[in-house]
Amino acid sequence: MVSSDASSVFPEGFLWGAATAGHQIEGNNTLSDHWALEHVPGSPFVEPSGDACDSYHRFAEDIALLAGAGLGTYRFSVEWSRIEPEPGVFSRAELDHYLSVVEACHQAGVTPMVTLQHFTTPGWFAREGAWNNPEAPKLFARYCGVVAAHFGDAVTWYCTLNEPNLGAMASLGGMLPMAAMEAFGAITRVDPTVTRAFAVRLGGAEDTVELGSPMRIFSTVAIENTKEAHRQGRAAVKDANPAAKVGWTLALVDFQAAPGGENLTRQLREAGGSQFLEVSRGDDFVGVQTYTREVMGPMGPVPVPDDTPRSQTGWEVYPQALGHSVRWAAEVAQVPVVVTENGMATADDADRIAYTRTALEGVRQALADGVDVRGYLHWSLLDNFEWHSGYAMTFGLIAVDRTTFQRTPKPSLEWLGTIARGNGATL
Repeated sequence: MVSSDASSVFPEGFLWGAATAGHQIEGNNTLSDHWALEHVPGSPFVEPSGDACDSYHRFAEDIALLAGAGLGTYRFSVEWSRIEPEPGVFSRAELDHYLSVVEACHQAGVTPMVTLQHFTTPGWFAREGAWNNPEAPKLFARYCGVVAAHFGDAVTWYCTLNEPNLGAMASLGGMLPMAAMEAFGAITRVDPTVTRAFAVRLGGAEDTVELGSPMRIFSTVAIENTKEAHRQGRAAVKDANPAAKVGWTLALVDFQAAPGGENLTRQLREAGGSQFLEVSRGDDFVGVQTYTREVMGPMGPVPVPDDTPRSQTGWEVYPQALGHSVRWAAEVAQVPVVVTENGMATADDADRIAYTRTALEGVRQALADGVDVRGYLHWSLLDNFEWHSGYAMTFGLIAVDRTTFQRTPKPSLEWLGTIARGNGATL
């Protein structure tokens, strides 16, 4: 139970929790576009997702660990490819499976927050061009409506799309922190033979088949289609559950200007963030996902000094970025903010705690200054499959044995749970 201790500026009802994504933890997401690309010879993924953390079967254990530590909110994604394996064909069994995840949350006293699309899409959706397809918004909204109708009033919080601005941030003159740029390159500069094999595997034309990853949302058409998909998806959820709180989540790098880099920084913030934040003005909240900063000079990113601490991703360890992004998002979107992801890939859990403490101090100060922040969800609950990097990066509050799937909570889980139980008063 969250405290409302007067010594804390965190508001009563503040959402404290952790986040995951289906493809990264469930395992065997065989009907998705990413699974198909992972298994093409020459794939940009260093290894396939495989069984992941087997959370498809072990979700109740994961939720119990989260709740037992004192965290009260679990953000997870439902897999579109499981629910709609072919266009217009919806699996009642899979809808019931995800409803079981929701029910496990309620049984543990945990608030479920559902992400409707976290990077992966059905193979058939990719076959038809993914977000380049003019029918994409309607197709996505149909799926959103089916899920929300099945969940009824059991779910209040929904995120439609996860980080749809990543491709725009990189492609519209933008830059991303090093590891994210590596991912962008891995996904966008695929060998033509791999592209052909991917198209063949999905049964589509090479010039039409497109991965549904946000790294591929960089054309004007794709960007506008995702914006419209969000709007239509939000409306579909609201039609099914008028009480639902709906937003989307955005990757917000804390772009900072070195002398001479002011114009470039302004352009990047607009291309990679503000144009998407403005779409959120019709939402109930906007999800902020921030990990680090990027300092821009007149010619581009300023190199990070060699002696600067970095995480496993190669990003500068700069937890102050979160407070800056929360303020930016609130100013532009003009709706409440929920931190839907924030964390650090590291093998040193003491470093994870130190990073998170500083990040939360930035949120606390923003709250004290009047910014409307409704929650903080750590990335990630589990060490999981980190896309093109495979299992090398450990963001989790809980370690997972790659062979036995045994869960081992790290000290950071108990630490964050203690902060949550006091509603931030012990920060």
